[in-house]
Amino acid sequence: MNPVRQSPHRHDASRNRRLAAILIAILSVSSAVLPVLLPVTVAGAAETGFARAVLAPRDRIEPENRILSERLDHLLPGLMAEAGLDMWLVLAREYAEDPVYFTLVPQPSHAARRTTMLVFHRRPDGGVDRLSVNRYPLGPPYESAWSGGDLDQQWQALADLIVARDPARIGINVSPDWAVADGLTKGLHQRLLKVLPESHHARLTSAETLVVRWLESRIASEATLYPAIVALARGVIAEAFSGRVIVPGVTHTSDVAWYIRERFEALDLPVWFMPYVNLQRPGVACARDQPFCGIEAVIQPGDVLHTDVGICYLKLCTDTQEMAYVARPGEQQPPAGLRAALTQGNRWQDLLTAEFVTGRTGNAILAATRRAAEAERLLASTYSHPLGLFGHAPGPTIGMWDNQGPTPIQGDWPLHPMTAYAIEGNIKAQVAEWGGQWVQIKLEQSALFDGQRVQYLAGRQTEWHLVD
Repeated sequence: MNPVRQSPHRHDASRNRRLAAILIAILSVSSAVLPVLLPVTVAGAAETGFARAVLAPRDRIEPENRILSERLDHLLPGLMAEAGLDMWLVLAREYAEDPVYFTLVPQPSHAARRTTMLVFHRRPDGGVDRLSVNRYPLGPPYESAWSGGDLDQQWQALADLIVARDPARIGINVSPDWAVADGLTKGLHQRLLKVLPESHHARLTSAETLVVRWLESRIASEATLYPAIVALARGVIAEAFSGRVIVPGVTHTSDVAWYIRERFEALDLPVWFMPYVNLQRPGVACARDQPFCGIEAVIQPGDVLHTDVGICYLKLCTDTQEMAYVARPGEQQPPAGLRAALTQGNRWQDLLTAEFVTGRTGNAILAATRRAAEAERLLASTYSHPLGLFGHAPGPTIGMWDNQGPTPIQGDWPLHPMTAYAIEGNIKAQVAEWGGQWVQIKLEQSALFDGQRVQYLAGRQTEWHLVD
């Protein structure tokens, strides 16, 4: 039997102690985070296992709803004013929910029951009334403006509410460019036009700016929690890229990928894409202009490994890529050429994050990074994206893996403070120990831009994972 499949059953206690230690070592955040995420002390977490560092689903409700209330209280009013909207409508039907819907409703919530209508109305004093027009009242942080009755009565209640409030500009979630801001279905849009007086039709306008800003913006509570969430992802990678999981000559890259996925499932941490593991080795060509280098195969000594992993916890998503080296007998570290290549990868990260300036567009950041990398003779490719309530979140796109030039629309979005990013890309370097063959160092770390600088949320990889 594949040893990767045996380990979840035979080594739970030992593995949990190891992963708890990894988490604690990686976690470089203030002690204020720990009481929220760890129901035991740090020492206790090491003794009782890594799983204790993750809240049970029931215990996640309070922090998620508290943060939602803070975002609605302190973030939304300013964003609505910034977007110039007097009212924002978020209309959703069960199993056809608007992408932004679950970022606005309290937990536990699994669907927009029947039809759910959320109404945000900006008052003259700058505050925002949060109303629901719904057969099933949502409760706090929403006030029920109507409940019960049939669907026709519900739509009429919405129309009456809009007319009574008399907003000048009404945001609806329609957008030709941003998928997350295009959640109003055609059927709901048509029904809205049917019940509203024609005099109000011209007041309807796209809420895409508000939606993007709502989704990309982080508040202080989220910034405090985020490091521990990223540390969970990095901790599982560190465990997977070790001799406890990988047996050279036996373990396939797909075994490691499934180990990572099943490990997250055991911790009740949803992945937002299937983890991916690939390898590079001497004799497997990696061309200078090849966009992606790596194959899936049985892992052997001397291989370079790469993984791409993303989880979401407490509504915040991560995206991480790290590299490992499989030691040959007697090796205590990777060859000098590989160590130098990782250093080049870290230098590329520094060049990219140095270009983060408030108000600068994603396209401008990309162009400046490319110039800086070329000046230092780095063969680099940049394809970074925002993170947050989605893995591929809205905000400024900074290059694409298949386009190192300007990206229309998304690349033109400006950089705002208190936004999170996957610092993602790769460099290629020739490795003398591999006969001058190119190796691709693919790195990705979650980071926060606070308006002045980019901070890696749980550190970054500066040394190789060593499978010995």
